[in-house]
Amino acid sequence: QVQLVESGGGLVQAGDSLRLSCAASGRTFGNYVMGWFRQAPGKEREFVAAIRWSGGNTYYADSVKGRFTISRDNAKNTLYLQMNSLKPEDTAVYFCAADYLYSTTDIYRQSEYGYWGQGTQVTVSS
Repeated sequence: QVQLVESGGGLVQAGDSLRLSCAASGRTFGNYVMGWFRQAPGKEREFVAAIRWSGGNTYYADSVKGRFTISRDNAKNTLYLQMNSLKPEDTAVYFCAADYLYSTTDIYRQSEYGYWGQGTQVTVSS
């Protein structure tokens, strides 16, 4: 059983940085894609970033390119999201997700991920 546990959320000011972590357990993730999604109040859950566990290919939403960096630590089975230059519009609950995804197109679709964490709140004040 795959388990994903996020941490690192909090309240910060615009321009600050924050690093989210997602501790993964339950299997080896060599062929998996691990991703971050977010959901703001009253909005749909949206793709933020993803990484292929084996190989390290990364994918980003246009809204976070250049500000956010996704990475993983294979030894610790942990996924990270380094968020810099945070904006009020980044305020959301951030979710970690995982699944075996072959198609690059599928990586951007939340419906393709079968495993999800409980989410961590990120609030950016102006």
